[in-house]
Formats: sequence, structure tokens, C-alpha cells
Amino acid sequence: MAFLSDTLARVKPSPTIAVTTKANELKAAGKDVIGLGAGEPDFDTPDHIKEAAKRAIDAGKTKYTAVDGMPELKKAICAKFERENGLTYTPAQVTVGTGGKQILYNALVATLNPGDEVLIPAPYWVSYPDMVLLAGGTPVAVAAGIETNFKLSPAALEAAITPKTKWFIFNSPSNPTGAGYTKAELKALTDVLMRHPHVWVMSDDMYEHLVFDDFEFCTPAQVEPGLYDRTLTCNGVSKAYAMTGWRIGYAAGPVELIKAMAKVQSQSTSNPSSISQHAALEALNGPQDFLGPFREAFQRRRNLVVDMLNACEGVTCPKPEGAFYVYPDISGCIGKTSAGGTKITDDEAFATALLEETGVAVVFGAAFGLSPNFRVSYATSDAVLKDACTRIQQFCASLT
Repeated sequence: MAFLSDTLARVKPSPTIAVTTKANELKAAGKDVIGLGAGEPDFDTPDHIKEAAKRAIDAGKTKYTAVDGMPELKKAICAKFERENGLTYTPAQVTVGTGGKQILYNALVATLNPGDEVLIPAPYWVSYPDMVLLAGGTPVAVAAGIETNFKLSPAALEAAITPKTKWFIFNSPSNPTGAGYTKAELKALTDVLMRHPHVWVMSDDMYEHLVFDDFEFCTPAQVEPGLYDRTLTCNGVSKAYAMTGWRIGYAAGPVELIKAMAKVQSQSTSNPSSISQHAALEALNGPQDFLGPFREAFQRRRNLVVDMLNACEGVTCPKPEGAFYVYPDISGCIGKTSAGGTKITDDEAFATALLEETGVAVVFGAAFGLSPNFRVSYATSDAVLKDACTRIQQFCASLT
């Protein structure tokens, strides 16, 4: 009898974490390495949020809270959805978890049965398919390539839906591409979903506040009120508020689903950190003026990286609407050989050779379900990005 679960054999470790770990190991060994793999803002958590956490500690608010979030935090989340998205929820429709990832996982565990399918536009965040597999479902990737600016077409969505489809996972702006759907583009997708009432929508809005130029964020239940009763709208404080390590995610949806998710959480982690919840309360209710400078810095970095990568031989890099990622296509590099003698057979070979020969760590596209590409996280300083992109330019120029 095997000791490890058969289910575990179906999934793989997170490639983004693996790349970051490898880069850190090389740095520790004295190598000159630039890590562009981690999806983590380089900004510090704003002071007023940190001070709120300190006050909570000093006030002794270090005990268990309600399993899926403090009442006052749930109230603040309801106010956020009303204020920013025009969505009305009650606290009974809200759940708080230990990061956005737990929220998504709880929902999948609470709803999936063997044979249930989950539609995931590709390229996708690396964890979506594996979470579906862990929950006993079947992930179904639906291609959204560079020819559509990495956005899923209504026809592709329609063609992928079957009687077994239970969820459609939607992420805008996207990790890994940064692509954001306009209201019209999203409405075209929700029109398809309205024709299939058995399909639920899981909207991952984690990068909501990180949008550029004149792009206006919107979320499915906001665009199509008819989807309200079968949509789980997910968000968190990790990215926009530079609170990745605080581990607070949240979602709102139908009461029956929220109760089921709370049951899962009650028998796994129980409540998120009480101190982190008080910090998140301040993040949502407190000053929001720092978001503007954060966005401006990320937009400047996006422009820098897009311009420099498009100057690379064999590389095409679309300009995304949000998040802090770009997802360049390297079709023009496939089949060539690096200066170090590596045959660039695919994007994994490209990323491996790039790291070994230049010290730049990126995540290869196959990890996100669409090749040949790689993902760059530009959540680091301008100077570091210029250095990294210069090295990538030199690497591409050396391919023969």
C-alpha cells in the first residue's frame, strides 16, 4: 500500500515558488542573480496599516476570531464591494481566509465532485489547475493566446462548456499576462454564461487596483447582475496593499456557498491571524492615497520592461492593462542555440539557459499553460529591471 495519496501524485509544486527558491539559493551561493519570478510588490506595507496591527497586539486582540473572519472585517468588506464595485452583500455572504489562495481552494473543495470540470483560460495562474485536481475536479484549459491579447473569446468559452462544467475561473487583470478585460469584453463573456445556468463563476480580482492608463476595472457580477447568485467574487489585500505576508484574502457570494466554505475552513486552518485581520480592516477602511503612487511606479516599470523586451531579437511583448507582469512571446528564439551551447527547444530551455548564462530568473510559459513564452514580474526597482532586461537583450542577441 502506497504511503502518499494518489491525489498528491496528480499535482506539482508551484513553479513560481520553485524559480524564486532557485534564485535565492544561487544568491546565497554568491552568484549575481536577478529574480523576476516572484509576484510580490517590493513596496513596504503602508505605515498606517502596520500601526493598526501593533495597536491590535497591544490591545490583546490575539485570540481566536470567528472561523471565517471577524464581523467588523466582514462589514468593511461589504462596504468595499458596495463602494468600489456596486455590489451589495451582507456579512453572511462574506468569508475571510488565510490569503486569496485559501479562498479559492475552499470554494473548490466545498463544491467539486469527481467528473466536475472547471474552465480555466490559458495562460493561467499556476495554482488554478492543481487546486482543482486536489479538490477532485478536472481542470479544462481554454487557450487565449497572443493573437487575442491573451483574452478569452466568447466563442472559445462557449465551445468549452459541457454538461460537466461546474466553474469558470476568471482573472482580470491576469496573472501571468497582465491582460485586463474591458466592460464590453467581459459582457460578451457573461452573455455566454447567462446561456448556461449550471456554470458558476469564480472571479479572482486580486489585481483590481493595479490598472494603468485609462483602463477601468470591472467584475462579472457587476457587469451582469444576472450572475450575482452564482458568482464568487474573490479579492484580498496582498497585492495592491503590499501585504503578501499578512495572508488575508476574502470573497463574497451566495450564503449557501459561504457556509460550505466556512465548514472547510473550520476543519483545516480555522480563523486567519487575528492581527492580520485587524491590519486588513485598516487597509480597507483607512486612507487609500498610497494606491496612486503605487500604480504610477508599476506603470512606469511596465513601460520600461515592455520597451526593452520588444527590443530583444525574437521576442514580442504585448503591453498589458494591469497587474505587474508581462508575458513575452519567444517564438523567434525557438530552435536556436545559446552562447553556452544550450539548444532552445522550448520556453523551459530558454529560461534555464537565461538563468545559467546571465543570472536572470524568469518563469517559463509552460508553467502557465501557454508556450512559447516566459513571465516577468516587474515588481522591483527600475535599476534592477534595466539591468535584467539588458541581460535578456544580450542573451537573445547571442542566440544562433
